[in-house]
Amino acid sequence: MISYEGELDIDNKLNNFLKITGILNNVFRPQKTLTKTRIKLYNTLALPVLLYGSETWTIKASAARRITAAEMKYMRRTAGYTWTDYKTNAQIAKELKITPISDKLLEYKRSWIQHANRMPRNILPRVMKYYCPTGRRNHGRPLKRLLDTRDRKGSTSGPTP
Repeated sequence: MISYEGELDIDNKLNNFLKITGILNNVFRPQKTLTKTRIKLYNTLALPVLLYGSETWTIKASAARRITAAEMKYMRRTAGYTWTDYKTNAQIAKELKITPISDKLLEYKRSWIQHANRMPRNILPRVMKYYCPTGRRNHGRPLKRLLDTRDRKGSTSGPTP
């Protein structure tokens, strides 16, 4: 389901992701299935459901925490740890040799911005990238735009005009 409501779209995708990982956990139990097989199933079935259309999301901190928690719920079980075991997310990702979803989201976003930069100037995605409305704005904090999001290094996820 594609929505113009960013938060609604993220919530729907996250719920579907959790359903799929729950089914994978029930059908392919970690004790009876190889870790390599569970990771391949995850990358093939669950990850595309969550990441479809994520190039244009403006992710707030609360949504980023929910996405990371959903990912680690499956990965902890795959690695054989419970949530009470003292293992950081980075340790589990390193042990399973996976790339965190947050890094994949940033890479997808960078790729989309580079793609939009290669488009002719009159094509809608490029026009919308640099759109600056005129007139008065509503009270309160302005909404974040795609180019306002920052990666972990502090740089914007795309070039500025």
